[in-house]
Amino acid sequence: MTFKNLLVLCSLIVLCYACSVTRYIPEGELLYTGATLEIESDSLLKDRTKEIIKTNLNSVISITPKPNGKILGMPLGLYFYYKNQQEHPGFINKWLYKNFGEDPVYQSNVKPFEVESLLLNRLDNRGFFYSSSSSEVTKDEDKKETSVDYKVVVALPYKMESYTLDSLPQPIGHNIKSGLDKTILKKDMRFDLPLMQNERKRIDLSLKQIGYYNFNERFLLFEADTNQYKNKRFDLYLKLKDETPKAAIVPYKISKINIYTHYNLESDTANITPERYKEKNYYQDELFFKLKYLDPFVTLEEGQKYNAENSKNTARRLSQIGTYKFVNIQYKEVDSALTDSIGKLETNIYLSPLNKKSIQAEIQAVTKSNNFTGPALDLSFLNRNVFHGGETLKISTKFGYEAQFTKGSDQTEKFSSTQLGLSGELIFPRIIFPIKVGPHFFKYNIPKTKTSLSLDYLDRKGYFSLISSSALFGYTWDANKVVTYELNPITISYTKPSNITDAFKEILKDNPYMQDSFEQEFISGLTFSFTYNGLLETRKRDQIFFNTKLDIAGNSLSLFNKDNPDGSPNEVFGLEYAQYAKADVDIYYHHKFKKDHVLASRIFAGYGIAYGNSTILPNVKQYFAGGPYSVRAFRIRSLGPGTFDGSTMDDTYYDQTGNIRLEANIEYRFPIYSFFKGAVFVDAGNIWNSIENPSLPGGKFTSSFLQELGMGAGIGLRVDVQGFVIRLDLATPFHNPALDEGERYNIDTQESVLNFAIGYPF
Repeated sequence: MTFKNLLVLCSLIVLCYACSVTRYIPEGELLYTGATLEIESDSLLKDRTKEIIKTNLNSVISITPKPNGKILGMPLGLYFYYKNQQEHPGFINKWLYKNFGEDPVYQSNVKPFEVESLLLNRLDNRGFFYSSSSSEVTKDEDKKETSVDYKVVVALPYKMESYTLDSLPQPIGHNIKSGLDKTILKKDMRFDLPLMQNERKRIDLSLKQIGYYNFNERFLLFEADTNQYKNKRFDLYLKLKDETPKAAIVPYKISKINIYTHYNLESDTANITPERYKEKNYYQDELFFKLKYLDPFVTLEEGQKYNAENSKNTARRLSQIGTYKFVNIQYKEVDSALTDSIGKLETNIYLSPLNKKSIQAEIQAVTKSNNFTGPALDLSFLNRNVFHGGETLKISTKFGYEAQFTKGSDQTEKFSSTQLGLSGELIFPRIIFPIKVGPHFFKYNIPKTKTSLSLDYLDRKGYFSLISSSALFGYTWDANKVVTYELNPITISYTKPSNITDAFKEILKDNPYMQDSFEQEFISGLTFSFTYNGLLETRKRDQIFFNTKLDIAGNSLSLFNKDNPDGSPNEVFGLEYAQYAKADVDIYYHHKFKKDHVLASRIFAGYGIAYGNSTILPNVKQYFAGGPYSVRAFRIRSLGPGTFDGSTMDDTYYDQTGNIRLEANIEYRFPIYSFFKGAVFVDAGNIWNSIENPSLPGGKFTSSFLQELGMGAGIGLRVDVQGFVIRLDLATPFHNPALDEGERYNIDTQESVLNFAIGYPF
């Protein structure tokens, strides 16, 4: 089909849709197509002021009401609505209407006089009093359409001469006055109701930080006086409403703090004798939480003025310990203590714990590009508050078995793989460090100290066995709602291959790079990561997630060694250690069109370099591409490096890895029905080596890397039940870098890959 024919076809489609919509419009109705706005203003108004007026008034026009939308000139949403009104619309029309349909907006839905009033109201709120507005309706009976043209004549605004407090009772008058240097209301600003509302909120927030427990911004009243001026000036006064209660205009102090460390609805707290610790009363009938560890999470103090921010901080810090399911802070006014200048509050903190012990089982089904398929079973035991200090102990075991159901073309037998694992993790909700670090250094949350040990055994029949162990000691903490840091100053891992068969020795002999990666048995270093998780700000239309990781190993060990004369790698405790640096950057961007309609995108870049004691990154630190969380049109670890064709490999065990990785993904997510959701996506990415590996020809990173990206597209089905997501993605490659350069762009449905995963990919 030629481009000209395509244009003709598109025009016919547009015409058909337009006609089909027009014939559905009821008799006597016209379809509302929108409005225009003409603004006539005084030449003395500044350009920025005119732009503010235009933006503000256009926001009124756009929502009163908003005309039906169009895609490529076609009112598809309206078309789906009319199709759904048929006697038997069918499942497809119902689904299209529910997800993309729009109810029609007719002339009868538009109230020009009401819009005129709204326009004038917006101008009044911004200080442009005595402006005028008018409207004119334009009709097209042939097209059954109508539109409205609005015109406003904007008067010069009123500007503020002074902002003062009216007579206010004490002590609240003094407290409000002391904060006026932070006001957003300045001389010569025009009358602006939204700014005055923001000023009320500012004052309310500041008073809540200095004890005014019962105060509310609605008690504040602004009055403007223009009687003193004839040139559109006004004096602004702030006062309290006459009906403001006495309890709202005095600050409150905390007279008593009661903390119930093990509370439930059936608890009988009346017979428990409290334990006094650091000016707080702790109620626990038996030792549940050691007070010296719990107390730093409470930022409230007796004698302290009520502070809403301190209350929120305490609730958040306690809930993030990991021991408690609910944290409930209640304040009780001591009525008998209320005077004209002060009030008193009794604070009760109720802490409801989670189940102390739990067991979790997870069954997985694994399938890989090398024909390996099999089950995996994870069992986890969790013990919360194990040492009565909020510590969390997690012990996990893993069993996995994979076997080949089909043999490769050059194989004489099928292979299998068995994996066993045991790991333990202990998290302390405090800093464990030789030098004492007080909790006052961390206002948002107290860091956690993480320790872990793991031992894994891998038996790949016919090739080798591998015993690996690791240890970690580090810290993680939330700087605020969206920023998290993680520092692991001690990370140690050790691997020991054994039972290496002659067949695998031949593979290592033919691939010296792989042999080097297996010989780096000992890794000791540190890792650091920074995460900005804007996805938590669910109210925002545009959300950003940013994560960067730094992994450095071997530098401290190298200080104790000198270069060997023969150039051989150095050893520590008889073990050859790895030395490298590796950095990753991972960025997500989500744009919400409307509820559950999201355009999600992602960019990943990673680079690792071996130096000093190493010639190549350890095998476990190298990058791979493909799979359900990468380029989904290629099986896991089957893409790259570069233009290398992994399908030509006779060996079925070693994976395609590299020390450079670039990837980009974009995905449109939409609802289907109930908890079923769909997606369409495009992925692109690959891995490379910075040094040519003769065993993986074509894998070196060059300036032509963009032509070496593996690309694929697909559709997805997701079952999303309250945040738990089961995901199925069917993807087809349309650019395979392993093919000859002129044959890479090819949509081959025979090579489609079905990915099964838990959670969203990004």
